[in-house]
Amino acid sequence: MNETLKNLYDRFYMPLTASEASQEIEDAHRQLIQRLNKPERKLILRIIDAKDHIAEERSIDSFICGFELAWKLSSELNSYDETRPGSQSGGSIPNCV
Repeated sequence: MNETLKNLYDRFYMPLTASEASQEIEDAHRQLIQRLNKPERKLILRIIDAKDHIAEERSIDSFICGFELAWKLSSELNSYDETRPGSQSGGSIPNCV
């Protein structure tokens, strides 16, 4: 099921634009290229890649957890609606005031 949710994430998730943060990253990257030797640059790039991978994994996990929560809430509401006295079948959200 997680693979299906990952596919949904890939299809519907639209990342936020962070132009100011992106520009800061680009500026810092240019400065590092000028100041560091090649082995140090490679190390910094590996750190950045690992950080980006962690952020992507957390984003996917958050999407999956949110989807599962919505699914459970929907199931619970449908169950509540069906067991409520005088309710009409159809799985609608209860009319509680």
